[in-house]
Amino acid sequence: MSLTHMKEQIRPRIGITMRIELETNRFYLARYYSEAVEAAGGLPVHIPLIPRPDFIRGVISNLDGVLLPGSDSDMDPQRYGQEPHPQLGHVHPEKDETDLLTLAEIESRAMPLFAICFGVQALNVSRGGTLIQDIVSQHPNAIKHEQGAPRDRHSHRVRLLEDSIIGQLAGSDSAPDNSHHHQAIETLGRELVATAWAPDGIVEAVEDPRGDRFGMGVQWHPELGWEHDQLSQALFDRFIVEARVYAERQNRVREVASAGN
Repeated sequence: MSLTHMKEQIRPRIGITMRIELETNRFYLARYYSEAVEAAGGLPVHIPLIPRPDFIRGVISNLDGVLLPGSDSDMDPQRYGQEPHPQLGHVHPEKDETDLLTLAEIESRAMPLFAICFGVQALNVSRGGTLIQDIVSQHPNAIKHEQGAPRDRHSHRVRLLEDSIIGQLAGSDSAPDNSHHHQAIETLGRELVATAWAPDGIVEAVEDPRGDRFGMGVQWHPELGWEHDQLSQALFDRFIVEARVYAERQNRVREVASAGN
C-alpha cells in the first residue's frame, strides 16, 4: 500500500504535550509541531500540563500516537540522580511530570512515539538514562549545539547508523540538521539504541529496538523547515504511518470485543 493511499485513510490522533509560561501561567506550543503532524496526515491534539495520572490516562486512551516536543526548560536532574550543574536552565516541574506520565502510558500501551529535543531527553530519563546537563562545560571538544537564528538552517551534520530506521529514511550514512540544545543524552536508557551522532560524539537520535512498537527520538528539530527538508518530512510521514497502523489495530480489537458481547 502506497504512503499516499494510507494518508487518505485513517487520520490518527496525535497527542502533543504543551509548554508552560511561568510568567503568565499560560500553556502554549509552537505552531510547527501541529502543522507538521497535520501535513503528514495526523490530527494534532494538544495535551495541557496537568500532571495527574488519571487525566493523562484518559487523554492517552483516545490517541493513536504521541509527539513529545522540545521545551525551553531542562529536565530536573534529581529525576536521574544528579545534583544541579551551575549551567542548568529553568526547570518546570509540570512539564517534567506530564511528559514522564505520558511516557509511562505510551510504554504500557506500546503506542507509537516521536520525541524531539527535550522530548528525547525525557524519553531517555524515563528509561533510566542520564543527561549531560551542559554540553559546553561538560563535553570535551564539543561543537556549537545552540545555533541561534535562523532556526531552520542546517548547522552541522550527523552520522547515521546504516541499518536504522532513520538511516533508511535518509538513504545515506549522514544528514544535515539544525541544533538548538545545551543538554544531551549521557548514558542511554533501557530499550534504546543510539542511531545518530554529532561530529563531537553527542548522541543525536535513538530508536526503540523492540519489534512490537515504534519509538524514535531526535535531538534536532525536524518540525522547523519540514516543508523543504526531505528527511524531516520522512520522519513525520513514518511516524503517522505507524500511528495509523496502531489505530487500525486498536479498531480491530474493539470490533472483536464488541462482537463478543
